[in-house]
Amino acid sequence: MVVRLPDPAEHGLVGDLVAYAGRVAPARVGPPAVLGHRQGELVVRCGALVVKAHSTRTDTHALERRLALATETALTEVLLRPVHSGHLRTRFVTVWPVARALRPDAQELPWEEAGRLLARLHTARVPQSRVPEAGGPRKLASAMRRLAVHPAGGGVRAAIVKAAYASLPAWCRGSAPQPRSMITHGDFHFGQLVETRHGWRLIDLDDLGVGDPVWDLARPAAWFAAGVLPEGGWERFLTTYREHGGPAVGEDEWVDLDGPARALTVQTAALAIVNGDLDVAEVFVGGCRRIVEQERRLQATVT
Repeated sequence: MVVRLPDPAEHGLVGDLVAYAGRVAPARVGPPAVLGHRQGELVVRCGALVVKAHSTRTDTHALERRLALATETALTEVLLRPVHSGHLRTRFVTVWPVARALRPDAQELPWEEAGRLLARLHTARVPQSRVPEAGGPRKLASAMRRLAVHPAGGGVRAAIVKAAYASLPAWCRGSAPQPRSMITHGDFHFGQLVETRHGWRLIDLDDLGVGDPVWDLARPAAWFAAGVLPEGGWERFLTTYREHGGPAVGEDEWVDLDGPARALTVQTAALAIVNGDLDVAEVFVGGCRRIVEQERRLQATVT
């Protein structure tokens, strides 16, 4: 059953996407169901396929180069490989095989699989010259721009988030070069894992590219620091990542993770305010407040 959409034009797009999938692989198409529609994107499942209409703001050429990475031999067991990609009028469209996503209320997360996949991604030997820059600071900057123009952007909570952002290291804010350059996911969280009949894979390649691998560990680290992830799960994730040669962190992981984890705390808080997610905002704005207080104590010690 198709989920009711707020915009009748989007409703028509559902049928167009189903027809598109039917031309790509007619034997695999079935009744449609909308899986998501936000920020100008629309994702529809139709039988054994998932079709995504990307935002009209998408850099199509960059995305095509990212999708090409999924066909690299070194990454075929790491990234979910698209069935097809192309254009539908003004939209860039990708077609994917159906896979089992994690439920939002999942009691157990695939800690070890996440650590293994990220380690394999970060150590993959693939040509970097054809790959765009990964997410990381670019995602953070986008979140701060959205907060700046949002009606809540002048409030007390937003002021705390902006102060925490200003305290971040320059390279975390994108105003200095990244310390390392490797293939990274660019927007990793546990919702980016799906299970196929061949095993677990990473999805959502829109921010895949060259960057510092520490950013892929930064969001789980921020969640752990905020008390959202259990200590045992975080340790299983990090241990497996290291056991498979993951290069993002050294012996003391927080030496490498401190700045990026604070950056993801700021990013999560900013987006929670923009999206009106009060529960998430309460947790991560609290984290931003602690970042600001810690910075003030540090400055007082220095002076």
